[in-house]
Amino acid sequence: MLLAEGKDEGAWRKLGTWPEKESSYFQSPELIPVLQRIAESSIEKGCTWEQKKAGAENERDVTALALRLEMEETEKNHIAVLVFDGLPTEKIYSVVNTLKLVADTPSLYHRSRSAHQAVSDAAQFTEALDLTALLNSEKKYMSSLMLFVNEIASRYHCLRVSIGWLESGYVHMQAISHMERFEKKMDIVQTLEVAMEESLDQNEEILWPPVEGSTAVVRDHESFSHAQGTQFIISLPIRVDEIAVGVLTCERSETPFSEGEVLRLRLLCDQAARRLDDLKKNDRWIGARMAGTLREGASRLLGVEHTFAKSAALFVCCLLIFLMFGKIEYRVEAPFILRSDDVRYIPAPFEGYIDKVIVEIGKEVKEGDLLLTLDTGDLLLEESAAIANQIRYSREAEKSRADNSLAEMKIALALADQAKAQLDLVRYRLSRADVRAPFSGIVVEGDLEELQGAAIKKGDVLFKISRIDTMYAELEVSERDIHDMSKDISGEMAFVSQPWLKYPLRIGNVDPVAVVREEGNVFLVKGTFVEDSDNWWRPGMSGITKINMGKRNVLWIITHRTVDFFRILLWW
Repeated sequence: MLLAEGKDEGAWRKLGTWPEKESSYFQSPELIPVLQRIAESSIEKGCTWEQKKAGAENERDVTALALRLEMEETEKNHIAVLVFDGLPTEKIYSVVNTLKLVADTPSLYHRSRSAHQAVSDAAQFTEALDLTALLNSEKKYMSSLMLFVNEIASRYHCLRVSIGWLESGYVHMQAISHMERFEKKMDIVQTLEVAMEESLDQNEEILWPPVEGSTAVVRDHESFSHAQGTQFIISLPIRVDEIAVGVLTCERSETPFSEGEVLRLRLLCDQAARRLDDLKKNDRWIGARMAGTLREGASRLLGVEHTFAKSAALFVCCLLIFLMFGKIEYRVEAPFILRSDDVRYIPAPFEGYIDKVIVEIGKEVKEGDLLLTLDTGDLLLEESAAIANQIRYSREAEKSRADNSLAEMKIALALADQAKAQLDLVRYRLSRADVRAPFSGIVVEGDLEELQGAAIKKGDVLFKISRIDTMYAELEVSERDIHDMSKDISGEMAFVSQPWLKYPLRIGNVDPVAVVREEGNVFLVKGTFVEDSDNWWRPGMSGITKINMGKRNVLWIITHRTVDFFRILLWW
């Protein structure tokens, strides 16, 4: 029994048994696990065997032997399983050694078959090259056709070989083997042309009688076979650039065309097609060649083939006309950034520690909203100390007045005033411990949430608040385009964060002094919003503006920067 390794691990697929009438023998319940074990073991060892009692009453010894076969270029293992009845143990080793000598038989068979195939392929190529060399030596169209059909008729033992060529939409007979002249109105010629058209219309080889499984239409070949008594016919389309331009028909009366002969004939037609087509076009008088060239050019220009290329050429022509005579809106591109006229910095009112942060960057606040609170523990202690000092010094002043100690009274009153001033300062700082918004706007700086409990100094900037209702767009217009810029020109802007939204704007004041940037000098231009700003707009956001400069010629719009560059480069 021959086994092949299956897709699943440990699975085996049975390829066949010998003799076939004993195939049920391998289904014996006693042998199935034995066969499985020795097949798996032979993959690594090459050859394994095992003895087992078999039969209805296990009265006889059975020796099962598995041999791994050597195969060419296959990833699956193949095993030959042999079963012997009553094989003595001492003979098993000699049998194993003998079987190992034939384990490479499948590999040798594949190599021999590949060698024969290589020889056959070489013969086919040699035949094609010989015929191509003969055709290349011919300079006339008709002589090359006669050479072609005669050579094929001689080499393939054909009764008749004919070749037809496509002209004016129909196949016309060009040459018949061993026949210098023939009448095109003959019944056999017209019937053969109809059969050739059957092959050309389907653009495939047609065999008569048809092979099993063929789907080609062979009605005209059948009619020609019955009319002429030809038993075996093959028609092959001759293709140039994958287009059938002719048909070669071969006829036999004794043996059918084999698959190998069909392949060789196909190769010969492919090799000869280009040479025959070139000779047909060039082996004519100059007027016919010129007319053919014009006809081919007109058909390529006006025909249905190469539709994409023709459409592309028509599109290019229309595009050139539009570039030279069309006008569209010329738009200057400039980057912008949102600015605000009113920005307020909120400093620390005194030295201390941050107690609680109420707002974060990007939050909108109203006038008087609480932003941040400072730790007032130390200030409350200072307030208590100042109150105590004020009371103490006031009592000392009263006591000195009672004792008529004028000097000590004045000193105590001065110290009481000092304590009161210190108390006022502490209370003033306590009133400033809650940092509030000076006006309605948005917090653009001041991410202090992580600094809760940190020490700050007086004057440290805590927050930066900007008004939203006074925002405008600051454009950076290149000095190449500033000469066309004027007030009240319209345009559009789009933000980097949401480029699909477009907002109209109008040009305001133009700064008369240029600003130096890495990419060149720019002029700052103020852009005002035509519509109300959206709630998500924030100072510092950037994007691109397109400023309308009027209708201009399309070609000028595309080339004016290049032209200006070469004017500067070549100017002297």
